[in-house]
Amino acid sequence: MCGIIYNTIMSQPRIVLDTNVLIAALRSNRGASHKLLLLIDSGLFDVCVSVPLVLEYEAVAKRKIKDTALTEEDVEVILDYICAVSQSKKIHYLWRPNLPDPDDDMVLELAVTASCTHIVTFNGYDFIEAEEFGVKIITPKEFLKIIGAWS
Repeated sequence: MCGIIYNTIMSQPRIVLDTNVLIAALRSNRGASHKLLLLIDSGLFDVCVSVPLVLEYEAVAKRKIKDTALTEEDVEVILDYICAVSQSKKIHYLWRPNLPDPDDDMVLELAVTASCTHIVTFNGYDFIEAEEFGVKIITPKEFLKIIGAWS
């Protein structure tokens, strides 16, 4: 059903990237997470962010920077780019608590507020309740296959 909604109502999928996908993309320039990050301004999909989510991206990325070849300045440039090419949404209502992790609730609230088709994450089991809101939970590789960017 989500595919039907995407094809008939929206011109392209609208997603929220869970923090674990961003961190995986920063850690390695191989794999689906990195490819997805490279495609965020491709016009194949829209990425939605909120101030709390970007602050989480920044905190986790800077905490895990030792696991990457990046500097803090590199992380800031990447986050600035994500903010520049993403759709920023304000969350005016909270659905909490809905998920076991409050940080995951924040991602779900953004997805619902922004009418996202997907939450892209490696922790699908943490977002099982999200499907009640019409948001599909999917891995980066699965999402890339949907948009025709993974062979």
